[in-house]
Amino acid sequence: MAITAAQVKELRDSTGAGMMDAKKALTETDGDMEAAVDWLRTKGLAKAAKKSGRTAAEGLIAVVVDGGTGVAVEVNSETDFVAKNADFQAMVGDIAKAALSVADVDALAAADLGGKTVADTLTDKIATIGENMSLRRMAKIEGETIVAYVHNAVTDGMGNIGVLVALKGGDAAFGKQVAMHIAAVNPAALSEADLDAAVVEKERQVQMDIARESGKPEQVIEKMIIGRMKKFVAESTLLNQQFVVNPDLTVGAAAEAAGAEITGFIRLEVGEGIEVEKEDFAAEVAKAAQG
Repeated sequence: MAITAAQVKELRDSTGAGMMDAKKALTETDGDMEAAVDWLRTKGLAKAAKKSGRTAAEGLIAVVVDGGTGVAVEVNSETDFVAKNADFQAMVGDIAKAALSVADVDALAAADLGGKTVADTLTDKIATIGENMSLRRMAKIEGETIVAYVHNAVTDGMGNIGVLVALKGGDAAFGKQVAMHIAAVNPAALSEADLDAAVVEKERQVQMDIARESGKPEQVIEKMIIGRMKKFVAESTLLNQQFVVNPDLTVGAAAEAAGAEITGFIRLEVGEGIEVEKEDFAAEVAKAAQG
């Protein structure tokens, strides 16, 4: 298949690889972006295996805490301009409050919001504002203490990234430090036991391929893998990460020192995982001219 310049640029941006290396990786993997990242890592050509930055969907994350329950909701819009609209923000805030009493996003869509369902309220707002919107997802957490944090807040409890942390013991000040760490570092899971087994196995295979490229004996490779997987777990799990507030401690050690136990967390970021098809500027202008 033909590899486009846009694909090469996306791969370069996400891995730091050179242009020719990125093009070769895409050619070798038939344009599969995820496989191309792994190919570059195996060859030692990727500086990092970062997640794709193509999160073009706009909107807001809203977080609400009521006693020992916290909820985070994502409502998307087409433009950042709408996310700054006071009417849109008020609606998102009401939807987040309604989410406290339901179990999942489907139930939230059907929940009552001043005599109308959330879904109908969104439909009405689309007609009023003139831009498409969608209720994308929600996540709920319970615990002894729930602490909320919003990064890049546009108003109280709403912004680009929403974090909820569940604690036993400790205090809200420590909880906020942990929430800010989560917003910045984006851990994959709370602890090693919570990591997705498929993700761990995939990383193990990538590390095996990288090690075998070195030509070292199999018994040496196995010892190398143990160390590399230990590092992977430390970098991927909240309790084992270096605490951004005090890098001399892991988050788990900092929690112990604060007399707290972190029992769970939620982190939602606007547009996370959404890929929007983009036209190049010339094609966009040509289409507008034809219209």
